[in-house]
Amino acid sequence: MRRTLLLLAVILVLTGAALYQNQSKSASETASAAVSSEAKPKPGYTAPTLTLPDLNDQSVAIGGTSDKLTLLNFWASWCGPCELEAPDLQELSEKYADRMVLLGVNSTKLDKERQAREFVDQQKLTFPILMDREGVATELYKINTFPTSLIIDQNGVVRERVQGVITRAEWKDKIEKWLN
Repeated sequence: MRRTLLLLAVILVLTGAALYQNQSKSASETASAAVSSEAKPKPGYTAPTLTLPDLNDQSVAIGGTSDKLTLLNFWASWCGPCELEAPDLQELSEKYADRMVLLGVNSTKLDKERQAREFVDQQKLTFPILMDREGVATELYKINTFPTSLIIDQNGVVRERVQGVITRAEWKDKIEKWLN
């Protein structure tokens, strides 16, 4: 009987310690997530600069100053909403080719490169597709939802951050706003 009570007491103490530790960890993760979401490249802040390889392994610069407006679109081949918006992005890249560059960034670390390349072929995408094989861009731009797109002006400043899919008309309004 004594042994059973002692064993029960030890189990209760260990369970209490585990619950306390989990609660502390959860509070710390919540605080960390709040800080990280505040650090997202958001409108008014300078876009992080880096280079990524395109589908032909040629380096392409992201961020920094440019002679055109940039629409940076983060996507993955397994993302249903990304598939829905692909035709609109293709049309936008063609319509604004003289004043805007659209760069698709495949979050390859969270995807499979073969499927990403198949996605590009199936969707007949002609704008540059960059491969984020190490996840550096996805991390720098704090991408946690696909698709996520950013409009970056010629001075390298983020003007819009769009999570999810919006209509072609909404895209045109946003692009026209920053082209003028």
